[in-house]
Amino acid sequence: MKTIFKAGDQKQYRVCITEADCAAFHGEMVHPVYATFALARDFEWTSRLFFLEMKEDDEEGVGTLLSIEHKGMAHVGSEVLITATVELIRGNELICKIEARCNDAVVAIGKTGQKMLKKEKLKRLIKQHG
Repeated sequence: MKTIFKAGDQKQYRVCITEADCAAFHGEMVHPVYATFALARDFEWTSRLFFLEMKEDDEEGVGTLLSIEHKGMAHVGSEVLITATVELIRGNELICKIEARCNDAVVAIGKTGQKMLKKEKLKRLIKQHG
């Protein structure tokens, strides 16, 4: 794993909210706003942007932590800017603070954790727990 980032470094990801990003259960939309599951996906992706640059060819990241606290809403058609900020890099672990904003309003805050593992080790772990 390349150690090329430090606490305070940031990555950003912009997403335009679609109906696929809204809460729906058994084919029925609950409400036309950015859902928690979509925030989770996009929070993890934004912090993964660090690992895409850090990983060696024989390594892969695996999620270890995810927290989300809603602060507001983003409606279908809105653009949301997600910012991941490195809080800590310890060994093979990356912890990021995450914030999602729509216009000037905070939609959600949270935290992600990932660990970098050798692909072979990850395959063994998956097989053991599969």
